Amino acid sequence: MFVTGSSRGIGKEIAKIFAKNNFKVVINCINKKDLLIKTYNELKVINPHILALQGDISDYNQALNMFKKIEETFGFVDILINNAGISHIGLFNKISPDIWQSLIKTNIEGVLNCSHIACQNMINKKAGIIINISSIWGNVGASCEVVYSATKGAINSFTKALAKELAPSGIRVNAISCGAIDTEMNNFLSNEEKEAFIEEIPYMRFGKPEEVANLAFYLSSDNSSYLTGQIITLDGGLL
Repeated sequence: MFVTGSSRGIGKEIAKIFAKNNFKVVINCINKKDLLIKTYNELKVINPHILALQGDISDYNQALNMFKKIEETFGFVDILINNAGISHIGLFNKISPDIWQSLIKTNIEGVLNCSHIACQNMINKKAGIIINISSIWGNVGASCEVVYSATKGAINSFTKALAKELAPSGIRVNAISCGAIDTEMNNFLSNEEKEAFIEEIPYMRFGKPEEVANLAFYLSSDNSSYLTGQIITLDGGLL
């Protein structure tokens, strides 16, 4: 299995749960090589079948080369989890085109690239699972996160459409629409802002990366063998 953007946070926890369950796990990040190596070493203690690949999955050729290395090492990717993503906070009329192009490239093109490459062998094998890590702002939109919301909305639509296209080949495609998860991505919030946000969440806390990982593992198991084309919201009851 291959989980993108997995040197830390949600991606790392997803990689960890699969490693604990004896899967061959491939982790990735575009930069922060030190964190990638740290995560690799942590996972190797749990499971010897770990591969770490640094590269930009939003570049099709780089993504293709990564998949070739995975196939050479472990065989074809039977489970793909598209987790890599970035966000940006700011008024839409104040941000520049290079910012929204970066968001689109990472959050949409990275998912398209990896899914396109992975599904080739999945179709041949008549089996495979793709899980896209999305956001509740892709469901309803968020002020000051307009482009981020747009990219996640695109991923939700992509998930539904691809699931219909690949279902006859025995491939399942779902998305996890995350609410506020306690990761570095939310560190821009002050303690006061976090407390105010928590007051709006019926479950009265941020989600944990491990909870996203547990759901991703369930969606990859035979226990969800008839579940496809779904955007599953994990937000503590916020929406």
